[in-house]
Amino acid sequence: MNNKHYNKITGAQGEMIAEKFLKDKGYKILEKNYKNTIGEIDIIAKDKDIIVFVEVKYKKDDYFGLPREAVGKNKQFKIRQVASTYVKNKRLFNNQVRFDVVEVLGDNITHLEDCF
Repeated sequence: MNNKHYNKITGAQGEMIAEKFLKDKGYKILEKNYKNTIGEIDIIAKDKDIIVFVEVKYKKDDYFGLPREAVGKNKQFKIRQVASTYVKNKRLFNNQVRFDVVEVLGDNITHLEDCF
């Protein structure tokens, strides 16, 4: 199995774990793997009246650092651009938005709310 294929599988596993975690917290999942010409957002959910754009990062261990460290300034900028287009296309102008990261590290889940 090549590395790209392996990363896609493990990424999908992390997203399934994060989706269940968010649902258990009472979030309503609006979109998964939302794509447009700019990029992709792993999960778009609703937390009460807030639209939440969620980046999921999964790693088996922290040997090369924490998963959250992979969400740098460039990634944050791109997610904001995709989210802006989503809000415009869905006409959600009067909704509050938030940007979260769900970090899956082995069996541990950390939900970083409003982190960028």
